Amino acid sequence: MNQAVHLPLKKAQKNKTVKSKVPVRAPTRTNDPERTMAGILEVATVEFAEKGLDGARIDEIAAATKTSKRMIYYYFSSKEGLYRAVLEDMYRRMRTIESGLHLADLPPVEALEKLVGFTFDHHHSNENFIRLVMSENMQRGAYLSQSKSIQGLNVPAIAAIRELYSRGVASGVFRAGLDPVDIHASISALTFFNVSNRHTFGLIFKPEQTAADAISTRRNNVIEMVLRFLLA
Repeated sequence: MNQAVHLPLKKAQKNKTVKSKVPVRAPTRTNDPERTMAGILEVATVEFAEKGLDGARIDEIAAATKTSKRMIYYYFSSKEGLYRAVLEDMYRRMRTIESGLHLADLPPVEALEKLVGFTFDHHHSNENFIRLVMSENMQRGAYLSQSKSIQGLNVPAIAAIRELYSRGVASGVFRAGLDPVDIHASISALTFFNVSNRHTFGLIFKPEQTAADAISTRRNNVIEMVLRFLLA
């Protein structure tokens, strides 16, 4: 009789012990806000670039990042807030890399060539950046105008051009009287078009060169055009 009583008791105690061991969940991305936000921005960049602000879906972004709409709204307030954060993030990334070029350490002509070459390469390798800039221009800059950081993000770009241009004028290699903002606009225009219009331009004119050769030729030509524009 004792055995009949004790055996079930021991089994029950064993089961109780097993049930008391609650598995410890591994840390999720919600425990790392910066990583979570970075992941959301990465996916949202593609979503907004491919579909624009109106066509992008928060549900799609949440599913791809394995988060929730509530989490996205917690970090970015709204769909428009996320779109604005994506724009800011893309400019921030570009300017961060640009600041690592150390243009001030190079002679003016070499610094200008490096800057133009970098801008060309960045745009060529980041079609989503071009699409987002085009999308925001279609919005007439409505969302970037709400940004509290976009002006500050782009100040270093103009400052770098102003510095190398001033050195070039002082040494006599660049002509005087040019506006650093206008120089920046010229660089942007020449490097932007190659990506923004690549599909229509290629279909209409069908370049005889291979894609790689055409890109290399265009890159060299853009650098030379900007350089000739500044040379004394």
